[in-house]
Amino acid sequence: MPERTDFSALIAGHTTVIEMINSGGTGLPVLIRLLDVAQAALGAAGTAFVEFAPTGGRVIAATGAAEWAVGRPVPADDPATVCLLSGARVRQARTDELTGGLSGELAERGLRRMVVSRAEVGGLTVGSLHVLYPDGADRLDAEQHAVVGYVASCIAHMYGDQTGLPVHGDGPVVAALADGLAVVDRDGHVRLWNPAAARVTGRPTDQALNRPLPFPLPPSGRVLDHRLPDGRWLKITSGELPGPGTLRVVTFRDITDQQRRDHDRDLFVAVTSHELRTPVTVIKGYADTLTDHWESLTETDRRQAARVIGQRANELARLVDRLLSSAAEAGPGDDPPAPYDLGDALRTAAADLPAELRQRIVLRLPTDLPKALGHRPSLATMLTELCTNAGKYSAPDSPVEITAGADGSTVFFQVGDRGVGIRPEHVERAFDRFWQGESGDRRRYPGAGLGLYLVRRIVEQQNGWVSLRPRAGGGTVAEVRLPRG
Repeated sequence: MPERTDFSALIAGHTTVIEMINSGGTGLPVLIRLLDVAQAALGAAGTAFVEFAPTGGRVIAATGAAEWAVGRPVPADDPATVCLLSGARVRQARTDELTGGLSGELAERGLRRMVVSRAEVGGLTVGSLHVLYPDGADRLDAEQHAVVGYVASCIAHMYGDQTGLPVHGDGPVVAALADGLAVVDRDGHVRLWNPAAARVTGRPTDQALNRPLPFPLPPSGRVLDHRLPDGRWLKITSGELPGPGTLRVVTFRDITDQQRRDHDRDLFVAVTSHELRTPVTVIKGYADTLTDHWESLTETDRRQAARVIGQRANELARLVDRLLSSAAEAGPGDDPPAPYDLGDALRTAAADLPAELRQRIVLRLPTDLPKALGHRPSLATMLTELCTNAGKYSAPDSPVEITAGADGSTVFFQVGDRGVGIRPEHVERAFDRFWQGESGDRRRYPGAGLGLYLVRRIVEQQNGWVSLRPRAGGGTVAEVRLPRG
């Protein structure tokens, strides 16, 4: 053993390691080269690095007189392990004074002195560096201890960058990953299953190890979106794991929310194009007729064309309002709820309905209706959407009835029609954004599928609730309940 560290060898060797990393080198080759540098600079007989996982450690790299130990497991309950991984980060020990299988073998081979330093990332021990000397070697001084600690810190930095390390993938760095991570063998059987993998898939580690992946394995370097049986979506990637063997590393994350947003966006585009096309086509057609045939049209024809353009423009404006409100997740605002006269608010909102719908409204409101607690301006939106829905799904000459009442804690109003009714399995789905009872080109009823969605959002933001149910004798009843004021 040299009297002092060979810093020239240390700096030159470390420069080589940095060049390897800058050239794309990762994992074990870089680690082994760094151990070679440490052995030469410290005049050691050999070095070894033990990678630790929650279940124990394993020698993943070694040089010189310790090369035989590569692959040797280090149990987590090994007394030497427990001793060396507590206390000072860098310490010196005699292997013949430690109990444990590996320590005993080192002592038998004449490697009876060692300096150990933990490699830590964010306070987590990812491994330990062991610098080994034969019996009779002098005790290393503080300068040499500092070099061992420095090299261990360099290794920890490699783990922090996850550049090919950890080798076995189940160290604390990987255990802390938010994404699911698995390592599979050539037969596709799971050899590693980190905690996030269990959370994402709902499959515990003991049910995943040594079994096939619970989802398809994409080709190396490819990305796959896969839907699980429970309806959730995963984004899966895979690649070859550096090192010997034919292991593959698989990472995956839950992208259900992203898929739902993408689906809503596609529906938004499809519904918008479908619903905007009709009023725009009608408005353009009548406008062209007025422009091209003004002189030949009678006054009655001109007024009728203008009336249709106005009606369709109103429909278009209401549709745009719904779309914008849905996209912005609009609610009643930040104003605190306040008591208001529900009966008066219903009469005012009914009077503002479109003329063709207003003529069908039948109001049956009690004179002693209690006040509601909420946001009065939003009531007009709720009633308009519910009445428009009722009118759309019933005959043009049939009534739309508005009634109201109260119980001990709530005040409510109902909008009933005598139309086609609603199937029991659809009473909740009808409140989903963009949902339509019919789809495709055979739809008999226009609409963007946003009205009931907006009503539910507005009502629930006022601590109330809204429901649908089939009406006795045919038709549908929509009921809104709000807190009493």
